[in-house]
Amino acid sequence: MNQQAYESGKRAYQSGDWLGAVTQLAAATAPGEASGEVDHLRGNAYMKLGQFDAAAGAYESALSDAAYGKRGALSCNRGRALLAAGKAQEAVAALNEAAQDESYATPYKAYMALGSAYEKLGDVRSAGMAYRSAAIDEANPAPAVALSNLGSCFMRLGRPVDAVEAYRTALDFTTPLESQNQIWRDLGLAYVAANRMSEAVDAFGHATADGTLTLSPEAQASYDAARKAVAALADRRPSETDAFLAAAGYGGSYDPLDPTGASGELMPSPEDTGFFSVTEEDLVAADKHDRKVRRKHRHTGLKVFIFILVVLLLAAGAAGFGYVKGYGWPTQESVVEGLFEAKSSGQELDSYVASGTSESVIEEMSDVMPTGDTTVTVKGVDRSMTESTVYLTATLAEGGEQDYTVELVRDGISWKVTTVTPEYASQHATGDNSEN
Repeated sequence: MNQQAYESGKRAYQSGDWLGAVTQLAAATAPGEASGEVDHLRGNAYMKLGQFDAAAGAYESALSDAAYGKRGALSCNRGRALLAAGKAQEAVAALNEAAQDESYATPYKAYMALGSAYEKLGDVRSAGMAYRSAAIDEANPAPAVALSNLGSCFMRLGRPVDAVEAYRTALDFTTPLESQNQIWRDLGLAYVAANRMSEAVDAFGHATADGTLTLSPEAQASYDAARKAVAALADRRPSETDAFLAAAGYGGSYDPLDPTGASGELMPSPEDTGFFSVTEEDLVAADKHDRKVRRKHRHTGLKVFIFILVVLLLAAGAAGFGYVKGYGWPTQESVVEGLFEAKSSGQELDSYVASGTSESVIEEMSDVMPTGDTTVTVKGVDRSMTESTVYLTATLAEGGEQDYTVELVRDGISWKVTTVTPEYASQHATGDNSEN
Protein backbone atom coordinates (compact mmCIF):
# COMPACT_ATOMS: atom_id res chain seq x y z
CA MET A 1 0.00 0.00 0.00
CA ASN A 2 1.18 3.52 -0.81
CA GLN A 3 1.19 4.97 2.72
CA GLN A 4 1.84 8.53 1.56
CA ALA A 5 -1.18 8.49 -0.78
CA TYR A 6 -3.31 6.98 1.98
CA GLU A 7 -2.34 9.71 4.49
CA SER A 8 -3.01 12.41 1.87
CA GLY A 9 -6.41 10.87 1.11
CA LYS A 10 -7.30 10.67 4.79
CA ARG A 11 -6.39 14.36 5.33
CA ALA A 12 -8.48 15.34 2.32
CA TYR A 13 -11.42 13.34 3.71
CA GLN A 14 -11.14 14.94 7.13
CA SER A 15 -11.13 18.42 5.56
CA GLY A 16 -14.26 17.68 3.47
CA ASP A 17 -12.42 17.46 0.13
CA TRP A 18 -14.32 14.38 -1.06
CA LEU A 19 -13.00 14.44 -4.65
CA GLY A 20 -9.41 14.81 -3.47
CA ALA A 21 -9.95 11.99 -0.98
CA VAL A 22 -11.23 9.64 -3.70
CA THR A 23 -8.29 10.50 -5.99
CA GLN A 24 -5.61 10.01 -3.34
CA LEU A 25 -7.18 6.84 -1.87
CA ALA A 26 -7.49 5.27 -5.32
CA ALA A 27 -3.71 5.75 -5.71
CA ALA A 28 -3.00 4.21 -2.30
CA THR A 29 -3.48 0.61 -3.50
CA ALA A 30 -2.14 -1.26 -6.50
CA PRO A 31 -4.57 -2.88 -8.98
CA GLY A 32 -6.04 -6.02 -7.40
CA GLU A 33 -4.68 -5.14 -3.95
CA ALA A 34 -7.29 -5.46 -1.19
CA SER A 35 -7.23 -2.96 1.67
CA GLY A 36 -10.34 -2.80 3.79
CA GLU A 37 -9.21 0.38 5.56
CA VAL A 38 -8.59 2.28 2.30
CA ASP A 39 -11.69 1.01 0.48
CA HIS A 40 -13.94 1.69 3.49
CA LEU A 41 -12.87 5.33 3.59
CA ARG A 42 -13.08 5.57 -0.21
CA GLY A 43 -16.64 4.25 -0.13
CA ASN A 44 -17.61 6.90 2.44
CA ALA A 45 -16.12 9.63 0.19
CA TYR A 46 -18.09 8.34 -2.82
CA MET A 47 -21.28 8.47 -0.70
CA LYS A 48 -20.56 12.11 0.13
CA LEU A 49 -20.18 12.81 -3.61
CA GLY A 50 -23.48 11.07 -4.37
CA GLN A 51 -21.75 8.42 -6.52
CA PHE A 52 -23.65 5.53 -4.99
CA ASP A 53 -22.72 2.75 -7.44
CA ALA A 54 -19.02 3.57 -6.98
CA ALA A 55 -19.53 3.61 -3.19
CA ALA A 56 -21.16 0.16 -3.29
CA GLY A 57 -18.21 -1.14 -5.30
CA ALA A 58 -15.69 0.30 -2.83
CA TYR A 59 -17.49 -1.29 0.14
CA GLU A 60 -17.58 -4.61 -1.71
CA SER A 61 -13.79 -4.37 -2.24
CA ALA A 62 -13.35 -3.69 1.48
CA LEU A 63 -15.39 -6.80 2.29
CA SER A 64 -12.89 -8.91 0.32
CA ASP A 65 -10.19 -8.04 2.87
CA ALA A 66 -10.93 -10.68 5.52
CA ALA A 67 -8.21 -9.33 7.81
CA TYR A 68 -9.96 -5.94 8.07
CA GLY A 69 -13.20 -7.31 9.54
CA LYS A 70 -16.07 -4.87 10.20
CA ARG A 71 -18.34 -6.95 7.98
CA GLY A 72 -21.51 -5.68 9.62
CA ALA A 73 -20.67 -2.00 9.11
CA LEU A 74 -19.40 -2.57 5.55
CA SER A 75 -22.47 -4.61 4.56
CA CYS A 76 -24.78 -1.99 6.06
CA ASN A 77 -23.01 0.83 4.17
CA ARG A 78 -23.06 -1.21 0.95
CA GLY A 79 -26.80 -1.84 1.41
CA ARG A 80 -27.40 1.88 1.90
CA ALA A 81 -25.39 2.70 -1.22
CA LEU A 82 -27.34 0.14 -3.29
CA LEU A 83 -30.63 1.48 -1.92
CA ALA A 84 -29.64 5.05 -2.86
CA ALA A 85 -28.67 3.78 -6.34
CA GLY A 86 -32.19 2.37 -6.81
CA LYS A 87 -31.20 -1.29 -6.37
CA ALA A 88 -33.56 -2.18 -3.53
CA GLN A 89 -33.49 -5.95 -4.05
CA GLU A 90 -29.69 -6.10 -3.88
CA ALA A 91 -29.81 -3.76 -0.89
CA VAL A 92 -32.08 -6.18 1.00
CA ALA A 93 -29.51 -8.98 0.68
CA ALA A 94 -26.64 -6.77 1.89
CA LEU A 95 -28.62 -5.32 4.80
CA ASN A 96 -29.83 -8.73 5.96
CA GLU A 97 -26.20 -9.86 5.99
CA ALA A 98 -25.32 -6.86 8.16
CA ALA A 99 -28.18 -7.50 10.60
CA GLN A 100 -27.18 -11.14 11.02
CA ASP A 101 -23.57 -10.29 11.92
CA GLU A 102 -23.46 -10.94 15.68
CA SER A 103 -20.32 -8.82 16.04
CA TYR A 104 -22.06 -5.76 14.55
CA ALA A 105 -22.62 -3.32 17.40
CA THR A 106 -25.40 -1.22 15.82
CA PRO A 107 -27.74 -3.52 13.89
CA TYR A 108 -30.59 -0.99 14.19
CA LYS A 109 -28.92 1.00 11.39
CA ALA A 110 -29.19 -1.99 9.07
CA TYR A 111 -32.80 -2.61 10.13
CA MET A 112 -33.79 1.01 9.46
CA ALA A 113 -32.33 0.87 5.94
CA LEU A 114 -33.87 -2.58 5.46
CA GLY A 115 -37.31 -1.18 6.30
CA SER A 116 -36.85 1.51 3.61
CA ALA A 117 -35.75 -1.12 1.08
CA TYR A 118 -38.79 -3.31 1.74
CA GLU A 119 -41.07 -0.29 1.42
CA LYS A 120 -39.59 0.49 -2.01
CA LEU A 121 -40.31 -3.11 -2.99
CA GLY A 122 -43.91 -2.80 -1.74
CA ASP A 123 -43.46 -5.37 1.03
CA VAL A 124 -45.06 -3.37 3.85
CA ARG A 125 -45.28 -6.28 6.28
CA SER A 126 -41.54 -7.03 6.05
CA ALA A 127 -40.80 -3.32 6.33
CA GLY A 128 -42.80 -3.17 9.57
CA MET A 129 -40.91 -6.14 10.98
CA ALA A 130 -37.59 -4.44 10.17
CA TYR A 131 -38.66 -1.18 11.83
CA ARG A 132 -39.85 -3.11 14.89
CA SER A 133 -36.43 -4.79 15.13
CA ALA A 134 -34.77 -1.37 14.92
CA ALA A 135 -37.05 0.02 17.64
CA ILE A 136 -36.36 -2.74 20.17
CA ASP A 137 -32.60 -2.76 19.57
CA GLU A 138 -31.16 -1.53 22.87
CA ALA A 139 -28.26 0.07 20.98
CA ASN A 140 -30.71 2.37 19.16
CA PRO A 141 -30.41 5.85 20.71
CA ALA A 142 -33.47 7.21 18.85
CA PRO A 143 -36.20 4.54 18.64
CA ALA A 144 -38.93 7.16 18.03
CA VAL A 145 -38.11 7.28 14.30
CA ALA A 146 -38.37 3.51 13.94
CA LEU A 147 -41.62 3.46 15.94
CA SER A 148 -43.13 6.20 13.76
CA ASN A 149 -42.22 4.25 10.63
CA LEU A 150 -43.71 1.13 12.22
CA GLY A 151 -46.95 3.03 12.87
CA SER A 152 -47.07 4.07 9.21
CA CYS A 153 -46.70 0.43 8.16
CA PHE A 154 -49.53 -0.61 10.50
CA MET A 155 -51.78 2.05 8.95
CA ARG A 156 -51.03 0.79 5.44
CA LEU A 157 -51.79 -2.75 6.60
CA GLY A 158 -55.20 -1.64 7.93
CA ARG A 159 -54.25 -2.11 11.59
CA PRO A 160 -54.97 1.34 13.13
CA VAL A 161 -55.13 0.01 16.71
CA ASP A 162 -51.55 -1.25 16.42
CA ALA A 163 -50.55 2.02 14.76
CA VAL A 164 -51.95 3.94 17.75
CA GLU A 165 -49.71 2.02 20.14
CA ALA A 166 -46.64 2.51 17.91
CA TYR A 167 -47.18 6.28 17.72
CA ARG A 168 -47.90 6.58 21.44
CA THR A 169 -44.69 4.72 22.24
CA ALA A 170 -42.80 6.95 19.78
CA LEU A 171 -43.99 10.00 21.73
CA ASP A 172 -42.59 8.44 24.92
CA PHE A 173 -39.15 8.18 23.30
CA THR A 174 -38.89 11.72 21.92
CA THR A 175 -36.67 14.19 23.77
CA PRO A 176 -37.96 17.61 24.94
CA LEU A 177 -35.96 19.32 22.18
CA GLU A 178 -37.52 17.22 19.40
CA SER A 179 -40.71 18.30 17.66
CA GLN A 180 -43.56 15.89 18.34
CA ASN A 181 -46.03 17.57 15.97
CA GLN A 182 -45.79 15.08 13.11
CA ILE A 183 -46.14 12.11 15.46
CA TRP A 184 -49.21 13.70 17.07
CA ARG A 185 -50.66 14.29 13.56
CA ASP A 186 -50.10 10.66 12.56
CA LEU A 187 -51.54 9.52 15.90
CA GLY A 188 -54.65 11.60 15.17
CA LEU A 189 -55.08 9.89 11.80
CA ALA A 190 -54.71 6.49 13.48
CA TYR A 191 -57.32 7.37 16.13
CA VAL A 192 -59.78 8.40 13.40
CA ALA A 193 -59.19 5.12 11.55
CA ALA A 194 -59.79 3.27 14.85
CA ASN A 195 -63.01 5.28 15.41
CA ARG A 196 -61.68 6.86 18.62
CA MET A 197 -62.79 10.38 17.80
CA SER A 198 -62.33 12.22 21.10
CA GLU A 199 -58.75 10.99 21.31
CA ALA A 200 -58.22 12.00 17.68
CA VAL A 201 -59.35 15.55 18.44
CA ASP A 202 -56.88 15.72 21.33
CA ALA A 203 -54.02 14.39 19.16
CA PHE A 204 -54.67 16.85 16.33
CA GLY A 205 -54.88 19.62 18.94
CA HIS A 206 -51.39 18.77 20.19
CA ALA A 207 -50.08 18.63 16.60
CA THR A 208 -51.27 22.15 15.77
CA ALA A 209 -50.89 23.79 19.18
CA ASP A 210 -47.72 25.78 18.46
CA GLY A 211 -48.73 26.76 14.92
CA THR A 212 -45.60 25.36 13.25
CA LEU A 213 -47.32 22.40 11.54
CA THR A 214 -49.82 22.85 8.71
CA LEU A 215 -52.08 19.84 8.32
CA SER A 216 -52.37 18.25 4.89
CA PRO A 217 -55.85 18.29 3.27
CA GLU A 218 -56.31 14.63 4.28
CA ALA A 219 -55.31 15.28 7.90
CA GLN A 220 -57.45 18.44 8.08
CA ALA A 221 -60.48 16.54 6.76
CA SER A 222 -59.93 13.84 9.39
CA TYR A 223 -59.59 16.49 12.12
CA ASP A 224 -62.85 18.15 11.04
CA ALA A 225 -64.65 14.80 10.92
CA ALA A 226 -63.46 13.90 14.42
CA ARG A 227 -64.64 17.23 15.83
CA LYS A 228 -68.05 16.85 14.20
CA ALA A 229 -68.40 13.34 15.62
CA VAL A 230 -67.53 14.52 19.14
CA ALA A 231 -69.94 17.47 18.83
CA ALA A 232 -72.73 15.14 17.67
CA LEU A 233 -72.27 12.95 20.75
CA ALA A 234 -72.37 16.00 23.01
CA ASP A 235 -75.67 17.18 21.42
CA ARG A 236 -77.33 13.76 21.53
CA ARG A 237 -81.15 13.89 21.76
CA PRO A 238 -83.60 11.36 23.31
CA SER A 239 -83.64 8.08 21.41
CA GLU A 240 -86.65 6.42 19.75
CA THR A 241 -86.80 4.00 22.69
CA ASP A 242 -87.16 6.92 25.14
CA ALA A 243 -90.05 8.28 23.04
CA PHE A 244 -91.74 4.86 22.96
CA LEU A 245 -91.59 4.51 26.75
CA ALA A 246 -93.01 8.00 27.20
CA ALA A 247 -95.94 7.15 24.87
CA ALA A 248 -96.61 4.00 26.90
CA GLY A 249 -96.97 6.06 30.08
CA TYR A 250 -93.57 5.47 31.64
CA GLY A 251 -91.93 8.79 31.00
CA GLY A 252 -94.21 11.14 32.95
CA SER A 253 -94.33 12.22 36.57
CA TYR A 254 -96.73 9.42 37.58
CA ASP A 255 -95.36 5.88 37.78
CA PRO A 256 -98.09 3.19 37.51
CA LEU A 257 -95.68 0.72 39.12
CA ASP A 258 -95.29 2.87 42.22
CA PRO A 259 -97.73 1.45 44.84
CA THR A 260 -96.13 3.26 47.78
CA GLY A 261 -96.69 6.78 46.50
CA ALA A 262 -92.98 7.61 46.11
CA SER A 263 -93.92 9.39 42.88
CA GLY A 264 -95.41 12.23 44.92
CA GLU A 265 -99.12 11.37 44.47
CA LEU A 266 -101.20 12.05 47.63
CA MET A 267 -102.13 8.86 49.50
CA PRO A 268 -105.09 8.60 51.94
CA SER A 269 -104.22 9.02 55.59
CA PRO A 270 -104.85 5.89 57.75
CA GLU A 271 -106.25 8.23 60.44
CA ASP A 272 -109.05 9.47 58.19
CA THR A 273 -112.43 8.36 59.84
CA GLY A 274 -114.75 10.22 57.47
CA PHE A 275 -116.33 6.89 56.37
CA PHE A 276 -118.75 6.99 59.31
CA SER A 277 -120.33 10.29 58.18
CA VAL A 278 -120.85 9.57 54.47
CA THR A 279 -124.34 9.49 52.87
CA GLU A 280 -125.87 6.80 50.64
CA GLU A 281 -125.29 9.00 47.58
CA ASP A 282 -121.62 9.22 48.52
CA LEU A 283 -121.37 5.42 48.75
CA VAL A 284 -122.96 4.96 45.29
CA ALA A 285 -120.58 7.51 43.77
CA ALA A 286 -117.61 5.82 45.48
CA ASP A 287 -118.69 2.42 44.13
CA LYS A 288 -118.83 3.82 40.57
CA HIS A 289 -115.36 5.32 41.02
CA ASP A 290 -113.99 2.01 42.35
CA ARG A 291 -115.37 0.10 39.32
CA LYS A 292 -113.72 2.65 37.01
CA VAL A 293 -110.37 2.26 38.82
CA ARG A 294 -110.58 -1.55 38.61
CA ARG A 295 -111.19 -1.37 34.85
CA LYS A 296 -108.15 0.90 34.53
CA HIS A 297 -106.00 -1.44 36.61
CA ARG A 298 -106.92 -4.37 34.36
CA HIS A 299 -104.89 -2.59 31.64
CA THR A 300 -101.88 -2.26 33.98
CA GLY A 301 -100.90 -5.87 33.29
CA LEU A 302 -100.64 -5.07 29.58
CA LYS A 303 -98.47 -2.06 30.34
CA VAL A 304 -96.23 -4.16 32.57
CA PHE A 305 -95.88 -6.72 29.78
CA ILE A 306 -94.95 -3.98 27.28
CA PHE A 307 -92.43 -2.57 29.76
CA ILE A 308 -90.79 -6.00 30.30
CA LEU A 309 -90.71 -6.58 26.53
CA VAL A 310 -88.99 -3.23 25.98
CA VAL A 311 -86.45 -4.00 28.72
CA LEU A 312 -85.66 -7.36 27.11
CA LEU A 313 -85.26 -5.73 23.70
CA LEU A 314 -82.93 -3.12 25.20
CA ALA A 315 -80.90 -5.84 26.95
CA ALA A 316 -80.59 -7.79 23.68
CA GLY A 317 -79.54 -4.61 21.88
CA ALA A 318 -76.96 -3.86 24.57
CA ALA A 319 -75.59 -7.40 24.29
CA GLY A 320 -75.31 -7.07 20.52
CA PHE A 321 -73.65 -3.67 20.85
CA GLY A 322 -71.17 -5.08 23.39
CA TYR A 323 -70.36 -8.00 21.06
CA VAL A 324 -69.62 -5.65 18.15
CA LYS A 325 -67.47 -3.43 20.39
CA GLY A 326 -65.34 -6.39 21.49
CA TYR A 327 -66.83 -7.31 24.86
CA GLY A 328 -67.44 -10.88 25.95
CA TRP A 329 -67.38 -13.27 28.88
CA PRO A 330 -64.94 -14.16 30.21
CA THR A 331 -63.32 -10.83 29.34
CA GLN A 332 -59.98 -10.44 27.55
CA GLU A 333 -58.38 -9.41 30.85
CA SER A 334 -59.68 -12.55 32.63
CA VAL A 335 -58.46 -14.86 29.84
CA VAL A 336 -54.97 -13.34 29.81
CA GLU A 337 -54.68 -13.38 33.61
CA GLY A 338 -55.82 -17.01 33.63
CA LEU A 339 -53.21 -17.86 30.98
CA PHE A 340 -50.35 -16.41 33.05
CA GLU A 341 -51.69 -18.03 36.25
CA ALA A 342 -51.76 -21.39 34.47
CA LYS A 343 -48.16 -20.94 33.38
CA SER A 344 -47.09 -19.93 36.92
CA SER A 345 -48.75 -22.99 38.47
CA GLY A 346 -47.45 -25.40 35.82
CA GLN A 347 -50.90 -26.16 34.31
CA GLU A 348 -51.66 -26.80 30.63
CA LEU A 349 -52.29 -23.67 28.51
CA ASP A 350 -54.51 -25.33 25.87
CA SER A 351 -57.81 -24.16 27.40
CA TYR A 352 -56.75 -20.51 26.98
CA VAL A 353 -55.34 -20.82 23.45
CA ALA A 354 -57.28 -20.52 20.17
CA SER A 355 -58.38 -23.83 18.66
CA GLY A 356 -56.16 -25.05 15.86
CA THR A 357 -53.02 -23.58 17.39
CA SER A 358 -50.13 -26.00 16.92
CA GLU A 359 -48.24 -27.47 19.85
CA SER A 360 -45.05 -25.74 18.69
CA VAL A 361 -46.74 -22.32 18.83
CA ILE A 362 -48.15 -23.06 22.29
CA GLU A 363 -44.66 -24.10 23.39
CA GLU A 364 -43.24 -20.81 22.03
CA MET A 365 -45.84 -18.87 24.03
CA SER A 366 -44.95 -20.85 27.15
CA ASP A 367 -41.23 -20.21 26.66
CA VAL A 368 -41.59 -16.40 26.67
CA MET A 369 -43.89 -16.34 29.72
CA PRO A 370 -42.46 -16.11 33.27
CA THR A 371 -42.52 -19.01 35.72
CA GLY A 372 -42.95 -18.98 39.46
CA ASP A 373 -45.00 -16.53 41.50
CA THR A 374 -45.95 -13.82 38.98
CA THR A 375 -48.32 -10.85 39.35
CA VAL A 376 -49.98 -9.63 36.15
CA THR A 377 -51.21 -6.04 35.75
CA VAL A 378 -53.26 -5.22 32.62
CA LYS A 379 -52.29 -1.77 31.30
CA GLY A 380 -54.76 -1.49 28.45
CA VAL A 381 -56.99 -3.32 25.97
CA ASP A 382 -57.73 -2.56 22.31
CA ARG A 383 -61.03 -4.22 21.45
CA SER A 384 -62.77 -5.04 18.17
CA MET A 385 -65.53 -7.50 17.29
CA THR A 386 -63.24 -10.39 16.27
CA GLU A 387 -59.74 -9.48 17.52
CA SER A 388 -58.33 -7.82 20.63
CA THR A 389 -54.92 -6.84 21.99
CA VAL A 390 -54.05 -6.79 25.71
CA TYR A 391 -51.04 -4.86 27.05
CA LEU A 392 -49.79 -6.01 30.44
CA THR A 393 -46.86 -5.92 32.84
CA ALA A 394 -45.77 -9.07 34.68
CA THR A 395 -44.05 -8.55 38.03
CA LEU A 396 -41.61 -11.43 38.28
CA ALA A 397 -40.83 -13.50 41.37
CA GLU A 398 -37.32 -12.02 41.45
CA GLY A 399 -38.78 -8.50 41.62
CA GLY A 400 -38.26 -7.35 38.00
CA GLU A 401 -40.94 -6.42 35.48
CA GLN A 402 -41.61 -7.52 31.89
CA ASP A 403 -44.08 -5.99 29.44
CA TYR A 404 -46.11 -8.25 27.13
CA THR A 405 -48.49 -7.79 24.20
CA VAL A 406 -51.10 -10.56 23.93
CA GLU A 407 -53.24 -11.02 20.78
CA LEU A 408 -56.66 -12.72 21.11
CA VAL A 409 -59.45 -13.83 18.76
CA ARG A 410 -63.18 -14.19 19.37
CA ASP A 411 -64.37 -17.65 20.49
CA GLY A 412 -68.16 -17.47 20.79
CA ILE A 413 -68.79 -14.86 23.49
CA SER A 414 -65.35 -15.46 24.99
CA TRP A 415 -61.77 -14.95 23.80
CA LYS A 416 -58.78 -17.17 23.09
CA VAL A 417 -55.08 -16.28 22.90
CA THR A 418 -53.16 -16.48 19.58
CA THR A 419 -49.78 -14.89 20.39
CA VAL A 420 -47.80 -13.72 23.44
CA THR A 421 -45.01 -11.25 22.64
CA PRO A 422 -42.55 -9.77 25.18
CA GLU A 423 -41.79 -6.05 24.67
CA TYR A 424 -38.44 -4.37 25.33
CA ALA A 425 -37.65 -0.66 25.73
CA SER A 426 -34.67 1.35 24.41
CA GLN A 427 -32.90 4.53 25.64
CA HIS A 428 -33.23 8.02 24.21
CA ALA A 429 -30.72 9.82 21.91
CA THR A 430 -30.04 10.62 18.22
CA GLY A 431 -28.89 8.67 15.13
CA ASP A 432 -26.32 9.21 12.32
CA ASN A 433 -25.26 8.31 8.77
CA SER A 434 -22.36 6.21 7.42
CA GLU A 435 -20.08 4.29 9.74
CA ASN A 436 -16.33 4.79 9.82
